[in-house]
Amino acid sequence: MTSPALAHATEFGRMYARSLRDTPSMPSITTVISQQATTLDGWIGYMAANSLAQHPRLTEAVGNPSQLRTIVRDSSNAAEKYRDAAAARGDRVHTYCEQVSLRAMGRAHRMPEARAALAENGEERFAASFDAWWETYKVEPVAPEITVWNSTVGYAGTLDLVARIGGRLCLIDFKTKGTDRNGAVKPMDDKVVMQLVAGMKAEEGLVDADAGTWEPWRYGEDPILLGVAVGETEVRAMRANPEVLKYHWFKFCALRRLWQAAADSKAAGTALLPIAPPA
Repeated sequence: MTSPALAHATEFGRMYARSLRDTPSMPSITTVISQQATTLDGWIGYMAANSLAQHPRLTEAVGNPSQLRTIVRDSSNAAEKYRDAAAARGDRVHTYCEQVSLRAMGRAHRMPEARAALAENGEERFAASFDAWWETYKVEPVAPEITVWNSTVGYAGTLDLVARIGGRLCLIDFKTKGTDRNGAVKPMDDKVVMQLVAGMKAEEGLVDADAGTWEPWRYGEDPILLGVAVGETEVRAMRANPEVLKYHWFKFCALRRLWQAAADSKAAGTALLPIAPPA
C-alpha cells in the first residue's frame, strides 16, 4: 500500500486529514472495507505448516525439543512475512505505474528509479507486462494518485489513476497479483468494486495537500470502473458490472456505519470493569 501525503496510521485504522497541518478525521476507503468479516485461518495454517515442512534444519531438529520449538516459532510467522513481502512488492509496482503515468503527462517523474527498484528485487517482469498493457490499451492518464473526500458518508481515499481509454473516462485501481500454475495472472477480489464505486461517489478531489485546497469532484459522471490486475506474465483489466454498483455502494455505506460504531465503542472506554464482591 502506498502512502499518500494526507493518510495516517491511527488506532482506528488508516485515516485522512484535510491538509498537512490537520489531524486525521476520515477513515480511508480501505479501512472501511476492512470491516467486512474475512477469515484467513486456513491460509495462515497452511503457510505455517508448509514453512515448517520445508525448513532446512527440520531433520536435525527432530528429537531436539528446544531446537524444534525454535523452528516452529519461526514457521508460525510465515504468513506474516509473506504478507509483508507482498505489500512491499505491491508498493513498488504501484510506484512504477504512477511514474509511467507522470512521464506520459510530461510531468516530473522517477520512472527509471522505480523500474530499477523492481529489477533489484527480481520483479522487472511486472514492469514489462504493465508497459505492454499500457501500449495495447493506449492509456491517456488524466490524474494519477488523486486523493478524494466524501463528507456526506464520511470517508476519504486515493485513486490509483483517472485516465481516458478509447475515449472513455476510467477510474482505475491497480492490484499486484501473482501467477497461477497455468501462467495466468490470479483473479482480483470483488472488493475492488467497492473501492472503485466509493471513488466514483467522491464529492471532492485534492488540489493542494499543504494548503488543504480541494475542488468539486470532476470524474464521477458515468466513468468506467476498471480493476487492473498487474502480474508478471500479463495484465488483465476487468470492468465493474454497472448492474451491481448500487449494491456494492450500499454495502460500503453499511460498513462505514460499522466502522463508526466500532470507533465510538473504542473511544468510549474499557468494555469490562472490575467489580468487588458485595459487602
